[in-house]
Amino acid sequence: MEIAVAARAELGEGPTWDPVAGRLIWVDILSSRVHLFDPATGRQEVRETDQHVGAAKPRAGGGLVVNLRDGVGLYDAAGAFSWLLHDPVEGRRGNDAAVAPDGALWAGSMAYDERPGGGTLVRVAPDGTARTVLPDATVSNGTGWSPDGSLMYYIDTPTRRIDVFTVTDDGGVRDRRTLVDVSDAAGSPDGLTVDADGCVWVAFWDGGAVRRFTPAGVLDRTVDVPASRPTACAFGGPGLTDLYVTTARTGLAPDAEPAAGSVLVLPGAGQGLPQPAFAG
Repeated sequence: MEIAVAARAELGEGPTWDPVAGRLIWVDILSSRVHLFDPATGRQEVRETDQHVGAAKPRAGGGLVVNLRDGVGLYDAAGAFSWLLHDPVEGRRGNDAAVAPDGALWAGSMAYDERPGGGTLVRVAPDGTARTVLPDATVSNGTGWSPDGSLMYYIDTPTRRIDVFTVTDDGGVRDRRTLVDVSDAAGSPDGLTVDADGCVWVAFWDGGAVRRFTPAGVLDRTVDVPASRPTACAFGGPGLTDLYVTTARTGLAPDAEPAAGSVLVLPGAGQGLPQPAFAG
């Protein structure tokens, strides 16, 4: 892997390719920063948020939707902020999030102390209407959809599973079941992305690797990462063939792992899927 963005992020997360702007969006949760990176020019931009930010995704009309400590917020194209869903809970923050094929945001949360059942997974419609899908998640993490949109994959990290749901006609999900139990793997499952073949790529925190699982749940590829705490992965670049991986420094010694906290890239890793923008 190569270093795409040399950084010392405390908790780098949520890489997302913005095809309209031709840039990678990622966050440093604990530093309350949204990062924008253009690999064609090397240009980087950092935007400060007022709260810990678990994820940032492009909006269809320009700007960003962000999963913050106290709920889901919107930045317009000029950078003005407004709340879409303000739902503060003491001791809880937003974590990973993903945009569904229908343009809704699926926003995860977790308790700062990672207590069991302290988080949720909430579907937020473009008009701000919210539906709590999972009221008792612990560390809500990777979420993604199959190429045809009929399946949703999901990770609640402490379960040490990759779960799969059937998507319903109203944009919800049903029939949660285990795609694969990864209890025997090194590290814990964190963020994920789905490729054009329907395979699920998962970053393994404390595992120093990204692993790809087939739609049948079979491990068929492992990509070693030169940092022990990869957090999430996404395909980007003009052809969606480059695999970007965010990493974290939190919990590491100051002089440990030079690549930790940077955004890494594996050019030509596979074929990704176009990611929809938030429709709100």
